Amino acid sequence: MQNPSSIGKSSTGMEANIAAAISYIWIVGLIFFIIEKESKFVRFHAMQSILYGVLWTVLMIVLMIVNVIIGIMVTAGAGAAGEAAGGIASLVVSLISLLIWLLVPLIAFLGLILAAVKAYQGQMFKLPIIGKIAENIVNK
Repeated sequence: MQNPSSIGKSSTGMEANIAAAISYIWIVGLIFFIIEKESKFVRFHAMQSILYGVLWTVLMIVLMIVNVIIGIMVTAGAGAAGEAAGGIASLVVSLISLLIWLLVPLIAFLGLILAAVKAYQGQMFKLPIIGKIAENIVNK
C-alpha cells in the first residue's frame, strides 16, 4: 500500500487520494476526469468510476429486460397450466425480481465502496476488466 501523503495533490488543490476516493460518486468522477490535468492517480480512479457506472447501468437494463421476459414466459406458462401453477409462478417471478433489484445493486454499491477505500488508501486498485480499460484510457 502506498502512503497516501506521498501521492501529493491533484491539480484541483485537493489531496489526490481524497479526490480519487470521492471520484467514485459518479458525477464527481466525471467532473474530475474532465478537469484533472496532472494526477494520473485521480484520472485513473475517475475513469474507473465512470466505466463502473456505465457497466452497472447497462447490466441493470439487461437484467430488467430479462426479468420482464421471464415474467411473461412464466405467467403465460402458468396460465396454461392452471391456477395452482399460477401461484407458484408468481412466487418464482417475485423471487427473481427480488434478487435482481436488491442483490445486484448491493453488489454494485459494495464494489464502489471497496474501490473508494482503496483509492483513499493510495492504491491503484483495478477492478476486474474495467481497471485495465481505465488505465489504457488514462495513459493515452
